[in-house]
Amino acid sequence: MNTAANNVVESRLPSISQLGHDLLRVSRARQFTTLTLPFIAMGSYALFAWLHWWLLAIISVMALSFMTYGSSSHDLVHRTLRLPHRFNDIMLSVIELLSLRSGTAYRLSHLHHHQHLLAHDDIEGEAAGGSLLGAIASGPTMQLRLWLWAWAKHAPMRTPLLLEAVGVVTLIIGAVAALHWTPAPLVYVALVVAGSWLFPLITVYIPHDAHAETPLTQTRLFRGRLVQLIAFDHLYHLEHHLYPAVPHHHWKSLAGRLEPYFQRAGVRPCTGAINTENP
Repeated sequence: MNTAANNVVESRLPSISQLGHDLLRVSRARQFTTLTLPFIAMGSYALFAWLHWWLLAIISVMALSFMTYGSSSHDLVHRTLRLPHRFNDIMLSVIELLSLRSGTAYRLSHLHHHQHLLAHDDIEGEAAGGSLLGAIASGPTMQLRLWLWAWAKHAPMRTPLLLEAVGVVTLIIGAVAALHWTPAPLVYVALVVAGSWLFPLITVYIPHDAHAETPLTQTRLFRGRLVQLIAFDHLYHLEHHLYPAVPHHHWKSLAGRLEPYFQRAGVRPCTGAINTENP
């Protein structure tokens, strides 16, 4: 990592005051919506599975994975919803538990990823340095590796880590036991676990360039109708890395205000298909 180059880039970034403090504001309605959408998605799965409308049930789980890791849980990880810290972290644990993941492990590993982007000890970002197949293959073990990393590196957080692990195992055992009456819980478990396998590819390998050396090049800039459609207007990864205090619902506005800066800095956006071979 070129620390001097990083410092130069960061010193030239517009301050949040220059960009607008409204980017940090979160209304009560937005807080409520962000916190409740994951539960609505899970409830939708239960309803559609009960009705045997399996396509809609699967779509509900896809929405749950997207809303948790990409928006609701992500805002809670960065505490951008301006909630009391204890309540924020409890909600993170509960919402991530819906997808059989550890909220504490997510928070610890993701914040480390921001502080040590693509460094040798960036456990979350390690998939960026390998191949496309390697990123895909790392998916099934990613959540376990994040949990083990958090357990080893953050001894004071072992109690919530253990409670979350017990919660995940209990839900899986309950889903297996429910097979006597219905396969729906076990199907749900399979879907959310399989959905988590895509995270190293989607949130690490595609957005990052492991061979770059500055904050403006280590994370790719995405623009264009195609990527906006694919990512449901959430693929503002560079903007997020530069300003992690901005909640997800303001990312599009943040991107618009940063556009002149990116143009002056010569940042080339990805507007369509991404080269899946790292240089």
